[in-house]
Amino acid sequence: MSQSLDRGLSLLTALAGGASTLDELADALGVHKSTVLRLLRTLEAQHFVQREGARHYRLGSALFDLANRALEGRDVRRESAPALAALNDRTGHTVHLATYEDGEVVYVDKYEGRHSVRMYSRVGKRAPLHCTAVGKVLVAALPEAQRLKVARGLDYPRLTANTITTAEEYLAELARVAERGYAVDNAEHEDFIHCVAAPVRGPGGAVLAAVSLSVPKVLLDYDGLLALLPDLRAAAEDASTHNGWTR
Repeated sequence: MSQSLDRGLSLLTALAGGASTLDELADALGVHKSTVLRLLRTLEAQHFVQREGARHYRLGSALFDLANRALEGRDVRRESAPALAALNDRTGHTVHLATYEDGEVVYVDKYEGRHSVRMYSRVGKRAPLHCTAVGKVLVAALPEAQRLKVARGLDYPRLTANTITTAEEYLAELARVAERGYAVDNAEHEDFIHCVAAPVRGPGGAVLAAVSLSVPKVLLDYDGLLALLPDLRAAAEDASTHNGWTR
């Protein structure tokens, strides 16, 4: 059963690249066509796969419905949406909402800026903890022992000239973030973008997520980025209120 499940998931992953034939899928999985056909029939019956023409298969509607329901099931995403949309509309810059999962940042929502420079990010994409403003906010909110464990477990790849590359530097930065209540990515992740982030809190003040503004350096210098802090903090507080936080 576990082997069939593994093959079924591999099949869906293969189809994520686009419509494929039975032969192509059999080659991708390294199994006989009869095995793939049996899996396809099961997935097709549940609408996770649908036939396209006589020979091709593609991902079905049930998979997209499941993905949307999973995202909507994240209460912090739904409850924060009005505040994030308003922040995006007010500033014109890219707004992200991110959570901490399994040692990584995961973007759970995004509002594109009105400028022509586009961020690499997308909903569902993971990002490093040591060089993103949202990552710093999320790790700074962890209990001290867990924060220390995370910091000492990172590899610290240097992505730009400004990237933090040691656990000692990172821990010092996290202490500053915890003290001032916001974090900055000063062109540490991408050398042409800088970001500022603040926590979204829930009941009891627990940090549920981080919201950020990301701005191309050609549009705003560092001082201009920091000038957006009042707008960002107001949006973070608004989102926190909708998530059950009370002062």
